Amino acid sequence: MNLYAFDLNLLRVLDALLLEGSTVRAGERIGLSQPAVSSALGRLRAALDDPLFVRHGQRLEPTAYALSLARPLRDTLDNIETMIAGPESFDPATASETFKISGSDFFAEMLMPALGERLSRVGPDIRVQLVDLVPDNFVGKLESHEVDMALIPALDHPGWVDWEPMFRSCFVVIARQDHPVLRAHGLKPGDKVPIDLFCDLGHILFSPEGNLNAMGDAALAKVGRERRVVMTMPVFYGVCRAVSASDHVLLMPAQMAYKLRATLGIDAYIPPMPIPAAQIGMIWHKRATNAPAHRWMRAQIADLLKPLDNAEAFEAKS
Repeated sequence: MNLYAFDLNLLRVLDALLLEGSTVRAGERIGLSQPAVSSALGRLRAALDDPLFVRHGQRLEPTAYALSLARPLRDTLDNIETMIAGPESFDPATASETFKISGSDFFAEMLMPALGERLSRVGPDIRVQLVDLVPDNFVGKLESHEVDMALIPALDHPGWVDWEPMFRSCFVVIARQDHPVLRAHGLKPGDKVPIDLFCDLGHILFSPEGNLNAMGDAALAKVGRERRVVMTMPVFYGVCRAVSASDHVLLMPAQMAYKLRATLGIDAYIPPMPIPAAQIGMIWHKRATNAPAHRWMRAQIADLLKPLDNAEAFEAKS
């Protein structure tokens, strides 16, 4: 028999007849009229080359061949129902999933401690790995299953990628507490740094590939200025640590500056030029959009990151 020429809807009719032994009741079970069931039975008999049922009083009795089909047919239909019923539920308390999240070490400070604390309470056997964000290749890692999601600034993405915004991040200038040059100019934390002073200070850049074309440089270029870069480093914490131990300064996301302020002994100041807030979001492959475990983990990350979307109020925090 050519499967592609066989109407698979007839299997529902056969299953209902096997269960009910009546064309009337079989029709009621699957929402067809009695004539429609009788017509379908005729087509089944022709396709399977067997009478399938013989009448015994008011009841249809299955033939031996029909009886042999009953169990495998029911199992097949049950499997199909399970397959099309949608994703199963996810219970974090009993799950043992592993998730790989691609992102800079910004998220080692701003996400992972809180996520670890939450998982210890609600998903003790769930494992999470924060892996390095590889510039220009994070989309490829999603496609190749190497990571489950990535936390990145808003960019153009392929159509097979889903995106959810997490928070906006404005930028502040950080310097060590009691910075001698800033103090000599009478500046206090939360003040705006004059542009001449800003450009003259030594700057350390967060730059995964040593690329100096950061957002701060683009903002300065718009006002016809440039800064004096003395060092680049590929990790956020490293540049913050270097600033805390030197007279250099750093443009960085306000959220992390405030989180590390007390730990590293740094202060935050307002940049002299306008810098557009960076929209940070989460991307993942659309194949995982409806996967229960993946959906649950995305919800946890969003719940922890979206409250960070208050960076524009940093002046009040200084």
